[in-house]
Amino acid sequence: MVHFAPWKVVVILAVTVLGVLYALPNLLPRETTESWQEALPGWVPGRQVNLGLDLQGGVHLLWQVDWEPVLETRLEATFSALPQALREADIGYVDRAMTADGVGFRLLDTAHADRARDILEELDENLEVTVDGDQVVARYGEDALSQLRQQLVAQSIEIVRRRIDETGTREPNIQAQGEDRILTQVPGEDDPQRIKDLVGTTAAMTFQLVDEETSVADALQGRLPPGSELFPDYEVTEAGEPVAYYVVRRRNPLEGDHLVDAQPTFQDGRPVVSFRFDSVGASRFADITSENVGRRFAIILDGEVISAPVIRSAILGGAGIIEGGFTVQTATDLALLLRAGALPANLTVLEERSVGPGLGADSIEAGKTAALIGLIGVLVFMGISYGLFGLMANIALLFNLSLILAGLSALQATLTLPGIAGIVLTVGMAVDANVLIFERIREEIRQGRSPISAIDAGYSRALTTIIDSNVTTLIAAILLFALGSGPIKGFAVTLSIGILSSMFTAIMLTRLMVVTWLRRTRPKTIPI
Repeated sequence: MVHFAPWKVVVILAVTVLGVLYALPNLLPRETTESWQEALPGWVPGRQVNLGLDLQGGVHLLWQVDWEPVLETRLEATFSALPQALREADIGYVDRAMTADGVGFRLLDTAHADRARDILEELDENLEVTVDGDQVVARYGEDALSQLRQQLVAQSIEIVRRRIDETGTREPNIQAQGEDRILTQVPGEDDPQRIKDLVGTTAAMTFQLVDEETSVADALQGRLPPGSELFPDYEVTEAGEPVAYYVVRRRNPLEGDHLVDAQPTFQDGRPVVSFRFDSVGASRFADITSENVGRRFAIILDGEVISAPVIRSAILGGAGIIEGGFTVQTATDLALLLRAGALPANLTVLEERSVGPGLGADSIEAGKTAALIGLIGVLVFMGISYGLFGLMANIALLFNLSLILAGLSALQATLTLPGIAGIVLTVGMAVDANVLIFERIREEIRQGRSPISAIDAGYSRALTTIIDSNVTTLIAAILLFALGSGPIKGFAVTLSIGILSSMFTAIMLTRLMVVTWLRRTRPKTIPI
């Protein structure tokens, strides 16, 4: 334990120097490090630790996933497809009806019960079909409903994450809460309304032909022909009324699912949104525009017409422009929504909180004070208790703190107030290994061993205890990270990094300093 191969010395020094370099940007203003990142290559250390919502302020939103309309849509699809499926199977039925949680009908011949069951299960495998005499009823069971809610929440979280990530926000916290809720925390955001608009917009887009043969006046009075529907313009007057209405055809709409890209741009000096379809969408877009030159084409987003241009000529490239009197910001946000995709269900805000940066600044100062007091107390205790060896342990402790900051910066982990508590706890834990080693060395000296023999025995015999104690704490930290959420994860991350860095500094760095001192001075007694 008192011999170091040259490559080990190089590794220890390299890790220590890199730790200092990666931790250094955290001591500088954030604006300075951001300018570094723009000017220097990406591998050069220049990233700071991301601060969580409780430290830099931001927006806290709790969303409710409105899954019931999705269930109703699925039931309507089954209800609409049922007559044709039964006719093709030559099954007679009467009294077809749809309820809030299922569909049902009566068979004219009960011999067709099994075939009717198979047809319903083919239309929707999640339906639970029951047959009572001639009555056939299909409903979603509790397991199917729970699976639907989980699926909608998971899909919504992914879409929400894409939308918020596109804004450039660092380390948002987006996670499921309960069965049908989503927690969204966006650190550093000072405009909660913009986040609500971005996240809460379903962004379901369709491209549909305008029905030129039906007047808007007739449609407003309820005289809509079959196959057409009425949509308002997205712009409203001062009184809150749409500036216009459009009658559009339902048949063969081009879905926004085929969009592969959307970008804000300018045309004739005005902000617009350019879009591009995939191969399937481009082919359908070309067919529609070539067959309907001179007609109007409505672009509908979440039930509102954002543009209804006239098709001047066939558009064969699969790309186009959306005009709508946008500002630069609204064009950017619309392009973002289209790129991220549509939400599978509507989201409703249940809870909204804005955390000001002042509260975070107070928390940071309190955390700094606590860490500084704890650090000074540990340094004084080690210096008084172990003299020169305590001084070496103190130097290693300072490098340990730099390694923790370096690890958080390199991983781009989010530091929260519990994370600061984890760092303060690590300061106290970091010298535990050195205390065990130094006390073991003292025991060996009392038994009459020489300095080299005592130090060698102290490190080798304390090593097992050090590893056992740190590994058990690391297991607890990993479980906290795996099972916890939000601030608990932040505490677990800092604690885990602190455990690994303290083991490195105690077993490797402090030992290197002790062995170097030992070989250079060759003392007859050890000042411990």
